[in-house]
Amino acid sequence: MKFAQMFRTIREQIDTIFREDPAAKSVLEIVLCYPGFHAILLHRLAHAVHRAGFRLFGRLISQFSRTFTGIEIHPGATIGRRFFIDHGMGVVIGETTEIGDDVLLYQGVTLGGTGKESGKRHPTLGNKVIVGTGAKVLGNIRIGDNARVGAGSVVVHPVPDDSTVVGIPGKIVRQRTDANEQLEHGKLPDPEGQAIADLTRRVQELEAHVKAMNEATAGRG
Repeated sequence: MKFAQMFRTIREQIDTIFREDPAAKSVLEIVLCYPGFHAILLHRLAHAVHRAGFRLFGRLISQFSRTFTGIEIHPGATIGRRFFIDHGMGVVIGETTEIGDDVLLYQGVTLGGTGKESGKRHPTLGNKVIVGTGAKVLGNIRIGDNARVGAGSVVVHPVPDDSTVVGIPGKIVRQRTDANEQLEHGKLPDPEGQAIADLTRRVQELEAHVKAMNEATAGRG
């Protein structure tokens, strides 16, 4: 029974990669060449060993996975079904992280803590969350279902369901995201850039107003 469940899990993971990555061409390619696939399966093993009380052995499996794949997942982290790490080099997932179903992480993502606090100190990601390349999600916060985190963002506050967050620190720039919407970094709003553009426009308006007043004063003189 356990072997049947194991093979179902592997089959589901392979199907997830085919669905999420158009570069995947065959099952053999996934099995041999996808570090995210290897890291997830090794984590399933490490997590089971960790929960059984053999924590050092779980850490050893995790350490081997880190060396082999470049992806570091603490064996205590809880990860849901159909989890996919795209490429994956540099991904770090902390001990008390909780990840829902159908979550997608890109390379360089950190799901980490903010200090030496004890207890639950890492993020909780809801279902169908996408976290872009190099983003950092830090602390005991919840990223809601269907949320999107833009590349390079640093998120330290909770994110509601169906929201898109970008920037440092992360700011909500869009809500009511379609659950099937992909994370298109080239089309994400830039709140800091927009604020600078608004400020520049306001300064230009004030300069034009001052110039007009000076000309009116000079004309009366």
